Amino acid sequence: MCTLVTVPIAPGVVRTATVQIYSFFSTGVPGSMVVTWTTFNKTESVVEYGFVGGRPFEMSSKGDATLFVDSGKEKRRMFIHRVTLRGLKPTAAYVYHCGSDGGWSDVFYFTALNDSSSFSPRFALYGDLGNENPQSLARLQKETQQGMYDVILHIGDFAYDMDEDNARIGDEFMRQIQSIAAYVPYMTCPGNHENAYNFSNYRNRFSMPGNTESLWYSWNLGSAHIISLSTEVYFYLKFGLELLFRQYEWLKKDLEEANRPENRAQRPWIITMGHRPMYCSDDDQDDCTRFDSYVRKTPGLEDLFYRYGVDVELWAHEHTYERLWPVYGDKVYNGSFEQPYVNPKAPVHIITGSAGCRERTDRFNPNPKGWSAFRSTDYGYSRMQVFNATHLYLEQVSDDQDGKVIDSIWVVKEKHGVSAWL
Repeated sequence: MCTLVTVPIAPGVVRTATVQIYSFFSTGVPGSMVVTWTTFNKTESVVEYGFVGGRPFEMSSKGDATLFVDSGKEKRRMFIHRVTLRGLKPTAAYVYHCGSDGGWSDVFYFTALNDSSSFSPRFALYGDLGNENPQSLARLQKETQQGMYDVILHIGDFAYDMDEDNARIGDEFMRQIQSIAAYVPYMTCPGNHENAYNFSNYRNRFSMPGNTESLWYSWNLGSAHIISLSTEVYFYLKFGLELLFRQYEWLKKDLEEANRPENRAQRPWIITMGHRPMYCSDDDQDDCTRFDSYVRKTPGLEDLFYRYGVDVELWAHEHTYERLWPVYGDKVYNGSFEQPYVNPKAPVHIITGSAGCRERTDRFNPNPKGWSAFRSTDYGYSRMQVFNATHLYLEQVSDDQDGKVIDSIWVVKEKHGVSAWL
């Protein structure tokens, strides 16, 4: 998304200062990207772009701006601009800037996503990244600009918190992630720290696919169907109990569609991401420290995901890293003793919430249950690559240990869907 903020300097005079740029995968249409930015006054919404090595701004697209009034005491006003770039050539590299004749952003670049189901996308994934103590951010910025990732997955909890200081903390956070999100699609889901004013900063600042204000959605990349959901509908019932049931019914329909034989053959991996995990062994008396986690049981997301053969479930919220053995119903279902992640008989869960924030890292229960396979309290983040229809790789990077990979697994599946559990 590309963000500009206009700063008044005298009556009738406006200076434009670049603040934040972040680009987002659009509504699932191949060859498209949404660019989003913010200004404090109403201006045109324009993105000028071109091929790397060609004329920099030979193409131009226009969009529109939506007024967002923060609900803090100052009622700060900002305009959220969105422009969709269409007809992008898969794998082609583009340069772009955004703004209008009133002021332009810096120049950035991105590579249009490959729309082939044989593509092997590379992801960085994490949750719980704050303005204060964002320890993993510098390494993520460098690796993104080195071209190591095709997509970023931010699994809830931004800034700590975006609404603070009349949403200026949200502005600062968007500036911080600009050096990542201006280069690759930055895909998100809401966390508990976004709850203020009915998640208004999250819903207005981010531009995810679908028509649910970025609360839940799905999209395809390579051989994966990726589902983003809101675990917060289970906890903030004051904002509407109907959201819980609407999301559940949407999930059910989306999973049914993804499991149609022709769709599952093309995108065999189903990967979910949501903020609060179903399982964890942290010692903080949070939801997942109890057997009957709300996310697991009311109504049963665990049963739903198992019934439709979800392969990998990505979580955050706990400020640690934890890898689980394949688990369902609080029981381990390894593929075999020697190769637990080869043809596992239940979904694989990863918790990656240690990117860095003001709340620091969490402690672990010294006596975890049998499904806990690997745990670390180091600051860090995860990487994932969906290589092909049968092989998926996951690893954990420790920022405390200068980028060392401290954990890794291959998930290998010859079959996908509910029949894989049999």
